[in-house]
Amino acid sequence: MSKKYTLNKTSIINKSVFNVIGVMSGTSLDGIDLCYARFEQLDSWKFKIIDVQTVDYPQKWIELLQNAILLSPSKLVQLDTNYTLFLSKVISNFIKKHPEVTIDAVCSHGHTVFHKPKLGMTLQIGNLPDLSNYLNQTVVCDFRTQDVRLGGQGAPLVPVGDALLFSEYEYCINIGGFANISYEKNNERIAFDICPVNIVMNHYAKTIGLQYDSEGNRALKGTVCSPLLDKLNSLKFYTTPFPKSLGLEWVQEYIFPLIDSYELSIDSILRTVVEHSAFQITKILKGINLKKGLFTGGGVYNTFLMNRIQSLSNHEIVKANADIIEFKEALIFGFLGVLKLKEIPNCLSSVTGASYDHVSGCVYLPKNIINSV
Repeated sequence: MSKKYTLNKTSIINKSVFNVIGVMSGTSLDGIDLCYARFEQLDSWKFKIIDVQTVDYPQKWIELLQNAILLSPSKLVQLDTNYTLFLSKVISNFIKKHPEVTIDAVCSHGHTVFHKPKLGMTLQIGNLPDLSNYLNQTVVCDFRTQDVRLGGQGAPLVPVGDALLFSEYEYCINIGGFANISYEKNNERIAFDICPVNIVMNHYAKTIGLQYDSEGNRALKGTVCSPLLDKLNSLKFYTTPFPKSLGLEWVQEYIFPLIDSYELSIDSILRTVVEHSAFQITKILKGINLKKGLFTGGGVYNTFLMNRIQSLSNHEIVKANADIIEFKEALIFGFLGVLKLKEIPNCLSSVTGASYDHVSGCVYLPKNIINSV
């Protein structure tokens, strides 16, 4: 397969316009984000979002993915196979909305089951070669594994997109399952995870029958538990130098047991987590001393959280339009796939801590294309 892919390499590298589908499933399990975008390489990279969609997970898949980390190796292999098929159906239905367009590639993050870069381990399911055959499309995926093999964190990967697509902002913060930041320092990109956000708040909101705390209204009714807040802010991760990243395992080991050791109402848990998140994000903003930032991710819709960040930081907070807020990660994973096809580095060592900048990801071609070359 790799030899036949090489035959088309020159034309792909020289290509300047790409139509791609970017696909992202985040740790908060709020759905699969799909972004159909066109990228064009001129003096700088330009993009246009043409269509977006979030496909909610059926309850069965929410439960399967929540518990995936507990599965035996054999059952995890089966889950990967089943999830790849499920993901292909979601993507295929999205592509069918645009039958007039030739898609150059589907660029998919997959869904993270575990992420332990210090142990050299990361797994995103849904990145099997079968995805290409199901879709009958070129697929670019599995962006994190190579970076971890090279000694990197395998995350965050979005900052290369921040640098090349959103350079008008001094920094970019995404508030999703986790909050992360990306900015330029001494002519290199710096990025790291700041703290958990929605992955914690959604967990507790669901215990009272809510998918999430809309606009932070329940948190607003609660009171801050100062002893818990102090312990959260004292966790070792927050004094660890970057590059650094967070995963579900860290939350399960450190955050949930700590919160559960206090007998608090859900409203007060949410209020304390909002304060913790706002404090950690603000601490970073004060440290880098940059003013104009772009905020994206589902957390931006938590009005109470954003007001606390604004109040504590006194920064200019620029909210993107809805498509960028909700689909920036899917957009950029589409872009990472384009960079992979053009053999342009899409993983930055200054961000992940890998031994060098590199071109990461796997490229899979459907069998009918392979056979026709």
